Amino acid sequence: MKLKTLTFLLLFSATAFAQKQVSKVWVADLGNGTYKNPVLDADYSDPDAIRVGEDFYMVSSSFDAVPGLPILHSKDLVNWTIIGHALKRQPPFEHFAKTQHGNGVWAPSIRFHNGEFYLYYPDPDFGIYLTKAKNAAGPWSNPVLVEAGKGLIDPCPLWDEDGKVYLTHAYAGSRAGIKSIIVVKQMNAKGDKVIDEGKLVYDGHELDPTIEGPKFYKRNGFYYIFAPGGGVATGWQTILRSKNVYGPYERKVAIDQGKTKINGPHQGAWVTTQTGEDWFLHFQDKGAYGRVVHLQPMKWINNWPVIGIDKDGDGIGEPVLVYKKPNITKPTPIATPAESDEFNGVNLGLQWQWQANPQATWSFLNPTKGMLRLYSVKMPDSAKNFWEVPNLLLQKFPTERFNVVTKLAFTPNTKLENEKAGLIIAGLSYANLAVKSKKDGNYLVYTVCKAADKGKQEKEETIIKLSTNTIYLAVTVSEGAKCQFSYSLDGDKYTNINNVFEAEPGKWIGAKVGLFAVRDQQTNDAGYADFDFFRIEK
Repeated sequence: MKLKTLTFLLLFSATAFAQKQVSKVWVADLGNGTYKNPVLDADYSDPDAIRVGEDFYMVSSSFDAVPGLPILHSKDLVNWTIIGHALKRQPPFEHFAKTQHGNGVWAPSIRFHNGEFYLYYPDPDFGIYLTKAKNAAGPWSNPVLVEAGKGLIDPCPLWDEDGKVYLTHAYAGSRAGIKSIIVVKQMNAKGDKVIDEGKLVYDGHELDPTIEGPKFYKRNGFYYIFAPGGGVATGWQTILRSKNVYGPYERKVAIDQGKTKINGPHQGAWVTTQTGEDWFLHFQDKGAYGRVVHLQPMKWINNWPVIGIDKDGDGIGEPVLVYKKPNITKPTPIATPAESDEFNGVNLGLQWQWQANPQATWSFLNPTKGMLRLYSVKMPDSAKNFWEVPNLLLQKFPTERFNVVTKLAFTPNTKLENEKAGLIIAGLSYANLAVKSKKDGNYLVYTVCKAADKGKQEKEETIIKLSTNTIYLAVTVSEGAKCQFSYSLDGDKYTNINNVFEAEPGKWIGAKVGLFAVRDQQTNDAGYADFDFFRIEK
């Protein structure tokens, strides 16, 4: 076999293996025909999902993280993997070259129409966009602006039997000056442009404050709008129905917290399996852990959906924690989204996202050595701390308890000082354990920045001077998002940092964990850090 062919096969196998790894910290499939919630114990907020044939696809919000709009795939609604992203770079490109915490992609919707996937997403500062693809894994088309405007959020289309195309959406009060209302507008036949001002079809101020996230369906002659009210952490799922697309709409609550610990069962998606079962995917806000995804059984009673289990017979369901898996025609293997990365392939694992549109000079994957090289990037002159640093390579917390370990070899530019590379827990506040270059050598430093989003200064503590450029960095995340950093010089014996950091959510997202390499000076040749692996374990 030729060397080039062998090398390609090894790289392909390594990439495929990375995608097929099953999480060591959270698996929803219990292996006995049942599953436990959440089916995704990670921050896939504002989920929407569809079935195409025997395949299920899910999309979630991604805000300013790039690549954005992650696409997940499942054969049974329980076992999910990431298969791609709809946004490789986020427009407007110059705007998203800088960190834009809380901005960017809000709640999207995905549909399959005329042999194509349609993905509508809102940017609350610019308007509602559409991107399309023949294959859900991509490539996806360049986004087009369906409607420009501020505060237009949470769009969802509906193709009616008469050929008309509609779009429902909500409003963000922070931009539009009004919220808690739902509108329906008509689009052109291609579904890529709104053609009228629409009509306000529901005002939730009295019964459903902060109603948002509408999903548009039609069944048995009724138009349905599924939309959560009452707020992210405390609300319920409202169902609106009408025989006329513009209303008047009747109202019913389909699921609330009930007597469970699952607070605010929020916006999501109704999906029907190929065997005729109805299911509902929704998120739950878990603070620093983000908005995790639950799967609920769903039944139609008198043309109203009841989601979850209606224990008291009042027509309102409550969430399940363990339940029988969906009835699918073929058995499916256990699968989970990618977490660990050995950096053996030519592409980063699909779990990784940058804090802004990336530049090619930020990183280099070297499959020959099986390493990820991060070059130190000069921090923005305006940055008071890492909150404004775009080249943080991050991924979601995979569950409530887990360990992370990475092996780092640091090669700073010896003509500079203060190049820094390491492991970070990022949110409104952050902490990191890193190697930092000084005039007399490299040092291990531990840094905490409380209220980073408010421009507060870091507090850096020097741990030890290093006699080697290679070190193992680790963090253990325990209940309550408490983070214990540690380090090892041999990969065997670890020493804890004398501090426990409590992770905080970011702007509309959960805390993240990842890697970085930065500097504070201009140079013509950046230093770099080689990461051998990034492993998430029990």
